[in-house]
Amino acid sequence: MILVTVGTQLPFDRLVRSVDTFAKELSKPVLAQIGRGSYTPQNMKWIKNIEPKDFDNVFRDATVIVSHAGIGTVLTAKRFGKPIILVPRQAALGEHRNDHQLATVGQLAGRPGIYVAHTDDDLRNYLLDELDSPSHEDSSEAGRASLVTYLKNYIAAV
Repeated sequence: MILVTVGTQLPFDRLVRSVDTFAKELSKPVLAQIGRGSYTPQNMKWIKNIEPKDFDNVFRDATVIVSHAGIGTVLTAKRFGKPIILVPRQAALGEHRNDHQLATVGQLAGRPGIYVAHTDDDLRNYLLDELDSPSHEDSSEAGRASLVTYLKNYIAAV
């Protein structure tokens, strides 16, 4: 299963709509957590919010995560060893108050298991491909600790 998650604070209809347009082409079913969005998916299962008690199970069952560039989701993907495709929210499109998510993906791009989609074509191509999970050694406590340290320092600077 492909899990699309937009977080719980802000809508992200652009991401949900994008995946929905090509969901029928994908070999795996898609579940989208759409939060406060107003777009209603037509080609994939969706839910407004996943209950916190169910979130780990849904994450564990997913083969790939598609998400806004939220730090909590990045860390959860790392914890479960899942590849994650990040689609940063853009201030110019009214998706966030500033472009910190663009800065975040700029720093995370190229890390094992992290993919950045700046366009619908990028996103579609990643979802049609077999993505590598974070490497086994990168999923170690040391690898996770270095990512957490980086993210804490980055957040403090923003």
